[in-house]
Amino acid sequence: MKITILDKCTVTNGDVSLTPIEKVGEVRYFDTVPPCDIPAAIGDSDAVIVNKAKITDEIMEKCPNLKFIGLFATGYNNIDVEAARKRGVAVCNVPGYSTDSVAQLTVAFMLHFATSIGDYTVSTARGDWAESETFSYLSYPIRELAGKTLGIFGFGTIGKAVAKIALAFGMKVIAVSHRPMTYDDVEFVTKETLFSESDYLTFHCPLTPETRGLVNEETLALMKPSAVLINTSRGGVVEEEPLRDALNSGKIRGAAIDVLDTEPMTKGHPYLSAKNIIMTPHIAWASLEARERLIGFVVDNLLAWEAGERLNRVD
Repeated sequence: MKITILDKCTVTNGDVSLTPIEKVGEVRYFDTVPPCDIPAAIGDSDAVIVNKAKITDEIMEKCPNLKFIGLFATGYNNIDVEAARKRGVAVCNVPGYSTDSVAQLTVAFMLHFATSIGDYTVSTARGDWAESETFSYLSYPIRELAGKTLGIFGFGTIGKAVAKIALAFGMKVIAVSHRPMTYDDVEFVTKETLFSESDYLTFHCPLTPETRGLVNEETLALMKPSAVLINTSRGGVVEEEPLRDALNSGKIRGAAIDVLDTEPMTKGHPYLSAKNIIMTPHIAWASLEARERLIGFVVDNLLAWEAGERLNRVD
């Protein structure tokens, strides 16, 4: 089997090996490739594996030997799945590989705002402790997570993992799920209640027509001035200028953002002029362990397809 891997640099910088894929077939590697050059990169390959590169109907038309499209990701909105279905091309994603990684960063964001650990680290390095008259100076607020309310929008695998950790901290957990469910010690509420009652509000939902722009001027106005908003799901869930304005006006206390509507971040992005925001470059999924699991699941998908089985098929 001939396999082309695009977006190699988005999966490993050398710390994670892709050699398990080489046991399945003959592999060609590429880093980011301009859209116009993707057909040439794929060439006569039987399979292509991508992260965020777009595989369109036009690209499939130019690569008639292509029979399998694999993803280094759970989301697959960069693949024209309908075109693949019509052409008999299998499309496989990888669900569930980054659950612990995303939950971990979500809780780290909460702890950042609860403890002011970043502010104290910078202050101490600046020499403020050395100049202090007391053994402990209280220049920045410190709060406990225990007793605070965590709101979770999207109660799938990741939402459940975050809830489990929050409950261990002694937090009250409320949630919105797209389908009716029950979960021990979690109260399911309306969207309006979620926004208005949460001390920390985190999003773990896919980007759909229903969730695009979910965080907007109207819903931000429902939030407590002391609340913190966290987004590790998809950038388009949040309208970016209204969030900047809410932060700068003090309508909410803070925000932690791992994803943007357009990535990489553009120069002059609204968040660059926002107060009380911390940002990371779409890394919630990217722990070493999660990426190692990802490679293993990609291999499983390839082997299952080669054996005529349907595993993680989305076509």
